[in-house]
Formats: sequence, structure tokens, C-alpha cells
Amino acid sequence: MTSDLLIKYFPQLTAQQLQQFNALPELYDIWNSQINVISRKDIDLLFERHVLHSLGIAKVMAFLPGEKVLDVGTGGGFPGIPLAILFPETQFHLVDSIGKKIKVVQEVAKALGLKNVTASHKRAEEIDDQFDFVVSRAVTRLKEFYPWVKRKFNPQSKNVLPNGILYLKGGDLAEEIKESGLTVTQYHLKDYFEEEFFDTKQVIYIKVSSGKK
Repeated sequence: MTSDLLIKYFPQLTAQQLQQFNALPELYDIWNSQINVISRKDIDLLFERHVLHSLGIAKVMAFLPGEKVLDVGTGGGFPGIPLAILFPETQFHLVDSIGKKIKVVQEVAKALGLKNVTASHKRAEEIDDQFDFVVSRAVTRLKEFYPWVKRKFNPQSKNVLPNGILYLKGGDLAEEIKESGLTVTQYHLKDYFEEEFFDTKQVIYIKVSSGKK
């Protein structure tokens, strides 16, 4: 069932990628019993609500080899870990302000053999580096999130979408987007995935110019 759900939407997965994805339930089951990074009700729905949800970003953006992606407020490693499996030649830096969650990320990445993942117990504002994209999953409202990352972008874009933020959010976002004052593009995940869980889920894309005030 695990493989079936992923192959349904990502038929190009290699045998190694499928092996890595299939290892996730046991790994998170082990670590979740020690450090609660996924709600108990969601652990049995890990693939739909966490893995496939994370990979919704991949339906909007195919990261290129050599690109650098920052995952802010990664928690137990979402969306960063699934994206790192899918894009093994892209570098992912996962950060969270809670150290024990970063320990889980580091151990999961090590167990999977992911050479393209680094993880830091830091806030986004403390990261001194430039990235092509920033990803995140509903850490806070856009108005609060944007200032954390707006100066962390590589000035040169190489991808189909200019460098920017790819943010997983759910529900009616009209008020939040208006409040932020940002120009956003909304991608509805129900256009890509047929499971009911995705009916209200979106990827929000925000183009960010390097050095923007």
C-alpha cells in the first residue's frame, strides 16, 4: 500500500527511492515512541498526511541538481525528508528551534543514507547562507514567516519559477494572504491528488528578490 500510493503519483521513482520511502513508517514509529514529532492519530496515516503532503511541493517545483533548499520549522523532517529522497542531487538544510526534533531528523536521514540532508537546531533567522528555495509546512502566518527568510535567497534563479518560498498551507487563506501584503500564487493540491485529505490543502508560492527589505 505504501508503494502503491507513491507510485500512483510518482511513477518515476527508482528502487532505491521506494526502499527509502518504505523505511519511513518503521523509523518514525520507533522515534515517535521516544520523541513525539507526529500526532498519534496521524502516525498510521504517515504516507498520506505527511509524506505525500510534503511531496505536493514536487508537483509545483522540480528542484534541480545543485540547488539549495531550506526547510524552516521542519519538525520531524517534513517536508524536507520526503523531498530529499525525491531529489537526491539537491541539497536540503532542515532547521527547527526544538533540538529533540532535529535529533529525529538527523537519525532518520542517517538511517536512510541521505547524503543531501543537513539539519540544524536553529531558528531560520540564525541561518547564514543563501538558498534557491525555502519550503515549510504551516509554521505560522505568512506575515510572520516572510521576514524570517526574505534575505536568505540566492540572487540568481535557475529554475522554471524564480527563487522563492513554497509553503504548504490549508483552509481558506484569503484573509491571511491579504494581511501579508504579498503577491502569491496558489496551487491547490486537489488538482494533483484525489484523496479527500487534500481538498483544502495548497502550496503557496512567493517570489522573493534577493536582498529585499
